[in-house]
Amino acid sequence: MVGLCEKHWNGDQLNQSHSTSHKAQGDEDERRTDLRRWRLLDERGRQTWHYLGADAEVGSWPQSTADKYFLGLPTALPRLPKAETPLASAQNALSYFSQLQLPPGNWACEYGGPMFLLPGLVITWYVTETPVPEHISIEIRRYLFARQNPVDGGWGLHIEGESSVFGTAMNYVVLRLLGASEEDKRIIKARGMLHKLGGAVNGPHWAKFWLSILGCMEWDAVNPVPPELWLLPDWVPIAPWRWWIHMRQVFLPMSYIGSKGFRYPLTPLIRQLREELYTEPYSTINFASHRNSISPTDNYHPKSTLLNAINYFLVMAWNPYMRTDFIRRKAEEWAWELIKREDDNTDFANLGPVNGPMNFLACYIHDGPDSYSVERHQQRMHDFLWLKNEGMLMNGTNGVQTWDTSFLIQAVLEAGLAKDPKWKPMLVKALDFLDDQQIREDCREQDLCYRQRRKGAWAFSTREQGYTVSDCTSEALKSIILLQQMPGFPKPVSDGRIKDAVDTLLTMQNRSGGFASYEPIRGSEYMEYLNAAEVFGRIMIEYDYPECTTAVVTALSLFTRVYDSYYRKDEIQDVISRAVQWIIKDQRADGSWYGSWGICFTYAGMFALESLASVGRNYSNDEKVVLACKFFLNRQMADGGWGESYKSCSTGVYTQHEKSQVVQTCWVIIALLEAQYPEREPIERAVKMVMSRQLADGSWAQEAIEGVFNKSCMISYPNYKFIFPIKALGMFAKRFGDINVQ
Repeated sequence: MVGLCEKHWNGDQLNQSHSTSHKAQGDEDERRTDLRRWRLLDERGRQTWHYLGADAEVGSWPQSTADKYFLGLPTALPRLPKAETPLASAQNALSYFSQLQLPPGNWACEYGGPMFLLPGLVITWYVTETPVPEHISIEIRRYLFARQNPVDGGWGLHIEGESSVFGTAMNYVVLRLLGASEEDKRIIKARGMLHKLGGAVNGPHWAKFWLSILGCMEWDAVNPVPPELWLLPDWVPIAPWRWWIHMRQVFLPMSYIGSKGFRYPLTPLIRQLREELYTEPYSTINFASHRNSISPTDNYHPKSTLLNAINYFLVMAWNPYMRTDFIRRKAEEWAWELIKREDDNTDFANLGPVNGPMNFLACYIHDGPDSYSVERHQQRMHDFLWLKNEGMLMNGTNGVQTWDTSFLIQAVLEAGLAKDPKWKPMLVKALDFLDDQQIREDCREQDLCYRQRRKGAWAFSTREQGYTVSDCTSEALKSIILLQQMPGFPKPVSDGRIKDAVDTLLTMQNRSGGFASYEPIRGSEYMEYLNAAEVFGRIMIEYDYPECTTAVVTALSLFTRVYDSYYRKDEIQDVISRAVQWIIKDQRADGSWYGSWGICFTYAGMFALESLASVGRNYSNDEKVVLACKFFLNRQMADGGWGESYKSCSTGVYTQHEKSQVVQTCWVIIALLEAQYPEREPIERAVKMVMSRQLADGSWAQEAIEGVFNKSCMISYPNYKFIFPIKALGMFAKRFGDINVQ
């Protein structure tokens, strides 16, 4: 295959004798690697998987308990005495989860779910002729086949979604690029599903973009994203600096690559794909007529009439008649400068796994295949890859390191377990990790890049990724303050650095009183009329989010209550007051809050009630809290638990899951306890359900997907099944006593 070889990224040759095979769907022979030879390396939070070919390497680098757990191998962790009380159950869970802590002090996990991430990476590898190690290729194929819809043969936007053109066309292409035969029965089934959906011409904008780069579609089918947008003055209402950070960092390299019209030279495989992806011969397709063609299953956010009119003008007038070479060159040059600044400010880690491969390709186009920028991007792509028992996927960021570590610290503290000397070494390591991951300086040329202040902040994953997030900063700040207040614990984060975090949070409040994710809101919601992604909602600008707002409220309330009651006192109180008013205003008439980062009303309700409790509002004195508790209690299931479907996120209406979920049940337990709901019985029933599903080793089985972004795409948070049960069970024991509930 052109551009692909079996060379290890670190220069080691893959020993093919370590690959095994098994019979898979359709009686096709599907190879797999020896999972016992994989190791996760965590370097100050940077997580990369390595395959050991030589026996000597295997012996010198033993597989850790965490490695085995992630790969679905036996961990040899002991069976524990059956827990009869909530606190014993929490301790059993922590006994297990503590064994998964990595050397720098953080926890790691799969952060998968989206099925559109691997295609961008694999296509970029192919067109840049980046060698793909065979063990990587094998495991990606294995994962995609494992996640193929067993009924119709397709793939969806995410692992629990219905088959779509985006998911099916793009993952079909990945499998073919990585060596799957067109005669494989699973590939035949996928091709049939794709044709049933109308073929690749019915894919959304991002699918058409990647297929055009590969040479499997004509650029005429792609609605333009002109780099001239980055030349607009700041005062223009649609200027890109007003967009949500993910949109502008994706559309930036997209505009540069599209303006260059990059297309990989035809190969025999691409010629084959041209015939496989469509329902009619490639040579007969009028691609320009399919710019707006899209399958109903992909069309979550239909393009507006305004956007269609703008696209028509760009295609029919601007590009052919009005766009001079001078304007094109100036726009491309400035777009390139902004791409370089994104790479520089993240050491090529980039914001995420969508713009990362795009920036990689932009560097390949501009700097050439032998440049440092291309080499560094090749290395950094490995940061997004994750291996599990099903194979290799691409994470939604370079990890969840800071986020999950912060939550674990809080869970242990809330459960009352931090005083136990047994857990002190684990907590000190976690504290050291958060200390190391605080961002100490602002971006270079911050104003030129339109980046938010970040000095004192924490990112979702690592300091190197370097993007301020309001709730990540808040949760890390809470964890540090609480742990550093504990007798006998070190205090590595100084007063000045804690105040730096507070200072950054105070820059992030919106006019409404609420808080967004990465930055304050910069543009109007009318910008959604220009949403070209089609598969996502609420993607063009930042929004007020209850999860982010409540996190900031609880962090600032804690800071003034237990740390420093004088520092910027009046400003902080004003920020808290306005934020609480926004939280109250955001509550729906039925008592719920709509969540944007977890599923969904359950997730947001937990955070909302926690924040209201932090300012003294509870069931006994606030009718809004009473209403929220009723919302939850009216939806308790027969087994005592709660279960909410991901469809709540896409429809905006609470949708019951067919089965109660441990994680969501714990969210409600925490919510009711924070609200000081007076009756024990419904909470105790929920606790019994959670404890009844705990396994003998202290863990819980993975259930339905937990997270979401942009309303329509779900994402996994598998560590939640440890973190939130520990917190919920411990809080119950503190409130009602560590009683026998079995």
